[in-house]
Amino acid sequence: MHSLLSLYILTTGLILGSFYHVVGIRLPVRAPFLTGRSKCPHCKTKLQPIDLIPLFSYLFIKGACRHCCTHISLSYPIVEALTGVLFLFSYLVYGWTPSFLGACLLISLSILVTVSDLKYMLIPDRLLIWFSVLFIIYRFVYPLHPWYSSVNGAVVSFLLIASIIILSRGGMGAGDMKLLGVLGILLGTQHVLLTFFIAVFIGTVSSLLMISLKRSGRKDPVPFGPSIVSAAVIVYFYGENLVVLYLSSF
Repeated sequence: MHSLLSLYILTTGLILGSFYHVVGIRLPVRAPFLTGRSKCPHCKTKLQPIDLIPLFSYLFIKGACRHCCTHISLSYPIVEALTGVLFLFSYLVYGWTPSFLGACLLISLSILVTVSDLKYMLIPDRLLIWFSVLFIIYRFVYPLHPWYSSVNGAVVSFLLIASIIILSRGGMGAGDMKLLGVLGILLGTQHVLLTFFIAVFIGTVSSLLMISLKRSGRKDPVPFGPSIVSAAVIVYFYGENLVVLYLSSF
């Protein structure tokens, strides 16, 4: 039974990952993602069911459109596989519990933000509004202790990024500010601040790596959203251990 449920969760994650990739690409440009058939972005041929099986289709068609033979971006199978693996990991860690639901919500937001921010350097407001509502409902049913940590986390993290934007005269984006505020609802004050500091570390390392590989210049803008959500996922699973480790070092 446990193995069947694990397989079901993995499969669900793969399917949702495929959907999240579509939403992340279409939502920022206000293209419909709930209606209309998927098409090859190059030859515009409508895709058939065999082309839409998460992960399997990419391997089956060898990473190229069956009609025009144009290479298909690796982002499709990567997003699908990452979503599926993270969903399965969440289940293996938390089991069928409220924490598993919270993890799936966070992973869903993280995938959507990453796809959108990497593609367009934009985190859609509509996306953040949807998930702020979902996080508020989740924390109303499964509150933190104390419950007001969610409120404090949202306000403190929002004001923290707002201060950085003002002091640096635009060194960070408003989307990052709103994103961290939304995450504060789910994570609470202590963990959302930890998320910010880890995100800065991830973002710095990523930028230095991109520069060293000559994929970007020193003055080129770098999307910070993926670093924030990566840090949030780390903190959701390991935040308590990281806090204990930090406090025990003094």
